[in-house]
Amino acid sequence: MNILWLSHLVPYPPKGGVLQRSFNLIREASKYHNVYLLAFNQKALLPTEKDLEQAVGEFKKICKDISVVPIPSDRRSHGRYALYLKSLFTISPYTTNWLRCTRMEHQISSTLASHKIDLVHFDTISLAPFYTLAEGYKKVLNHHNIESDMMLRRSNKESNPLKKLYIRQEGYKILRYENRLCKKFDLNITCSRLDSDRLLTGTPGLRTEEIPNGVDLRYFYPMNLDKEKHSLVFAGGMKWYPNRDAMLFFSNKIWPLLKKEAPDVKMTVIGREPHPEIASLARSDERFKVTGFVEDVRPYIDKAMVYVCPIQDGGGTRLKVLDAMAMGKPIVAHPIAIEGIDIEPEKHVLIARTPEEFVSQIVRLFGDPGLYRRLSEEGRKIVSEKYDFEKIGEKLNRVYNEVAENRVAS
Repeated sequence: MNILWLSHLVPYPPKGGVLQRSFNLIREASKYHNVYLLAFNQKALLPTEKDLEQAVGEFKKICKDISVVPIPSDRRSHGRYALYLKSLFTISPYTTNWLRCTRMEHQISSTLASHKIDLVHFDTISLAPFYTLAEGYKKVLNHHNIESDMMLRRSNKESNPLKKLYIRQEGYKILRYENRLCKKFDLNITCSRLDSDRLLTGTPGLRTEEIPNGVDLRYFYPMNLDKEKHSLVFAGGMKWYPNRDAMLFFSNKIWPLLKKEAPDVKMTVIGREPHPEIASLARSDERFKVTGFVEDVRPYIDKAMVYVCPIQDGGGTRLKVLDAMAMGKPIVAHPIAIEGIDIEPEKHVLIARTPEEFVSQIVRLFGDPGLYRRLSEEGRKIVSEKYDFEKIGEKLNRVYNEVAENRVAS
């Protein structure tokens, strides 16, 4: 089968979140089908021509073809901010306005005309405006998050009145957009049953299927490096607001209490663009380390005793949690951080909501080798059973075939 895969980014290198999901799903789909990848290039992810060339080279190894189009707002100074302002006065949400592009329209039409495409995969709702170009083709829409739900939840937490108003307005615009556009697709793919339910709450009657986030078990595995006593780790880019807010919560609320209970505790925060408050704490406290972006997070995760994940916002499922479990790392997480992942508290992960609960669970792990070992083993086991990208790829292949053969149930 020939598949046209439309993407809002070039998902390489596959380090974190959407990049990991998209890269691995494209790689798995390419094992069964001819994949023609047509992607926007986000300059923030691949800022130089060399970066882009390397990424394109990697996809040429697995895809039938790849074409890349620049994002119009990336080509203008302050283009993104001008688009934010413009979107205040449009019916459509910013999340779709930022990818409107005549060049992409021509590229899609050209690809469809040049190849016998059997199915078009839209990798985010931001690409849904191009659906009219694929009329008459089988169409699948992937949801990394349920964007409307995520934005409305974020608005409830925002303290700045103007930001709150903008985010809430965007959330309702996206909800209306989902309600109008998602039904145009033969199938909507989500990361979890929870996300399917959220999507169906706003847009009843859709055909949905869960293709979960997963792990490349050939890459993430226990490295058996010497563990640093009473050490913690978190990995996630700080430009993504749930990661940033989680680490501000940790550094301001959890860390002071934790140092009183475990004076020798150490924390390592990994991820590009750390918040100034977090960077400042690292300069004043030698036990609190901020690395910024690193090429390989695995040694940092493997050397730490515990992975902490105090994320309390966002959507989808967190690949960082699955990565840590694949490496056999015990986790202390907020319930929102493990949404959509089929794991049980006390068996696969320890749950905490308040700063005091985080401190209690972390100290508990430090002092209980049996609990530590059980969480490590059970976490690795369930990831291997349910979240291996190779197994997820097999399901994606079945789903594609069902869509192509009109066997998707409503």
